[in-house]
Amino acid sequence: MIKTGTMKKGIARPQLAIRPHVDVAVPGCAMVLAAGLGKRMRPLTATRPKPLVEVAGRTLLDRALDRVEAAGISAAVVNAHYFADQIDAALAARKGPLSIRPSDERAMLLETGGGVTKALPLIDADPFYVINADNLWVDGSADTLRLLAQRWNPEQMDALLLLVPLARANGYEGRGDFHMDPHGVIAPRGEVRIAPFVFSGVQLISKALFEGETPEPFSMWRAWNKALARGRLYGAVHQGLWFHVGTPASIGETESLLAEV
Repeated sequence: MIKTGTMKKGIARPQLAIRPHVDVAVPGCAMVLAAGLGKRMRPLTATRPKPLVEVAGRTLLDRALDRVEAAGISAAVVNAHYFADQIDAALAARKGPLSIRPSDERAMLLETGGGVTKALPLIDADPFYVINADNLWVDGSADTLRLLAQRWNPEQMDALLLLVPLARANGYEGRGDFHMDPHGVIAPRGEVRIAPFVFSGVQLISKALFEGETPEPFSMWRAWNKALARGRLYGAVHQGLWFHVGTPASIGETESLLAEV
């Protein structure tokens, strides 16, 4: 249920276009964010970056890149800062058709928005995917990244965020991130105690939201707020499973749930 007052009123919005039976072309590039410090994952991240922590025998980074490759996306940009040499080595060791382009942030950690801004010259798709490497998902009845492409409408949106219902957000300990109206338009939790949807760490986003930005530290919220102000921030609900792997304890919990799938 959307809390009264959280969405803009008086604006007639078209329904979010959903084309489940149309095989649309997926955007050709995804950026995987792998530069974070992973402080909550210590002591495991004392000697490795968080994206190289393993869950059920495979690193979080490889799992994210596996999903990108499975969706038919041809290229991935991966940024690195903390233990960047280890990220580079892991990327070099991957085999397969996916073209991987490193974005070096050794000099300065740029956060999510700044990291994307620095990597824009390497991203040859618009819109493009941005995927946080510390989240893990299992598809529902269809490929999740392809479903986002099917629901993307450039006439309506500048960003399309994959959202998880708070009740199904495994490993998540927060109070939710977004409200969503019946047309898919989303707004932040704001001052209310709980919001019904959690950002999954997966999104499709337009390069237009980064125009005029410079490679300096800033969060993704700067881009989202531009879309929010234009009424062009949308969400789509994830139909499969999702796990936030944020602490050492959450690894075992995630592995147990994955074993049941």
